[in-house]
Amino acid sequence: MVEQGPVTLQGIAERLGLHVSTVSRVLNGPRDGRVRAASGDTAERIRRLADELGYRPNPLAAGLRTRRSNLIGVLVPRLSEIVMATVYEGAEEAAAAHGLSAFVTNTHDDPALQRDRIAMVLARRVDGLVIGDAHLDGAALDVPGLRGTPFVLVNRRTRAGHTSVTCDDRLGGRLVAEHFLALGHRSVGVLAGEPFASTGADRTEGFVERYREAGLPVPAHRVVHCAFDTAGGRRAATALLTGSGSGGSGARPTALFAVNDFAAIGAAGAARDLGLRLGRDLALAGFNDTPLAAELPVPLTSVHSPMAEQGRRAVALLLRRIAGEETASEVLTPELRVRESTGEPVGAPLD
Repeated sequence: MVEQGPVTLQGIAERLGLHVSTVSRVLNGPRDGRVRAASGDTAERIRRLADELGYRPNPLAAGLRTRRSNLIGVLVPRLSEIVMATVYEGAEEAAAAHGLSAFVTNTHDDPALQRDRIAMVLARRVDGLVIGDAHLDGAALDVPGLRGTPFVLVNRRTRAGHTSVTCDDRLGGRLVAEHFLALGHRSVGVLAGEPFASTGADRTEGFVERYREAGLPVPAHRVVHCAFDTAGGRRAATALLTGSGSGGSGARPTALFAVNDFAAIGAAGAARDLGLRLGRDLALAGFNDTPLAAELPVPLTSVHSPMAEQGRRAVALLLRRIAGEETASEVLTPELRVRESTGEPVGAPLD
């Protein structure tokens, strides 16, 4: 018995009496109707025979023809973080919908590792990159190979103004401040995240700005930087609630804003250890509205960020950049989800 070789475009074309270019356009082109590769009946005949014969496209051969790899790389600090995992899910979904494959790599927010990972991704001859680990200074993005490859930032921005898709983090911080002011909180603190990340910087600035407008400037020692995790949040909250932070003095804050939910969960642990009840002795709010926020023993007030949509929009912008189109950054609107952790008013609303 002679083994049957792989099914080829040429073989399908010969069986149907068609030119191989017609078969190629039908099987390798988009299926959304944007490009007319053949009449409806002919296209259906080609696809039906390809399915019967078990035809599978050869991405390497297609790449040689089109000079496209149909591959995009996604860089994140840690895929174990639910925020970036959700952003990546959105990016992968959008990529697959356009016939692209996506792969992800972790950089641990280390600039040297960021550069190494960018070089590794570029070596895979990707069509473009979605970068979710940018630092405000954008230093890791200043690598020669990246200058000739389209990329879009997601979740974070840089001061240099690279094309990005982010949540309106400053607005999100203001929403929390408005909520605390409406509850009557005068003495507040911020778990500000890492200073190199625009997410922490912008959320903190929005919050502090609104309090300043209300005539209640937040003292510098009440803004504590920390890692975006529970351990960092616990340490920062403990310092704020015990007055052990640098320059700390006077009564403890009655409300804390953590710039992400996991830091807020760490703050909840610190409050518990100090005998403080969330929503009664201490108001606490987070950011991102991860699925866990609503399921905690005391449900967490949090700013809802459209995480998956950021990933989808970043891929859409990347495809436009790959096509040579001009693009502008997009900022998505957050919403405040009020839950029990911020409790009842402690006094008259403040302006």
